[in-house]
Amino acid sequence: MKNYQFDELTSETMIPPLKVGPIEHMDLVRYSGASGDFNPIHTDPEFAKSVGLPGTIAHGMYIMALMGRFTTNWVHPEQIHAFDVKFKNITRPGETIICSGKVKKKKVENGLKLVYLEVDAKNETGEIKVSGEVVIRCT
Repeated sequence: MKNYQFDELTSETMIPPLKVGPIEHMDLVRYSGASGDFNPIHTDPEFAKSVGLPGTIAHGMYIMALMGRFTTNWVHPEQIHAFDVKFKNITRPGETIICSGKVKKKKVENGLKLVYLEVDAKNETGEIKVSGEVVIRCT
């Protein structure tokens, strides 16, 4: 992680990707304990099937947390100004998630030097699980 300066980032700066996986059932159980979200669609395969799912699914917030880790691997957490995502598709155990992103634009707003990052999390076939925007403050 690094404290980036406004002038050193360009409109096409790529962020080094983060690859996590394959996601295992135990990852979901651990995340349930950490988050307090014990909805059985995340931990009980038979229950998940009984409500029409193909089996357990990952918490959307777990995938968002991976995106947060991806971002803070690249930039110091103190530089994060905003973090906004949209959940696109469910993630199942066995999938590997690849978080990636790039600088979308830069602007000075109310005296703040802001850099807007376009980020997403996809599986290995390219299906987008989560996409969004992270805004960082620079000096």
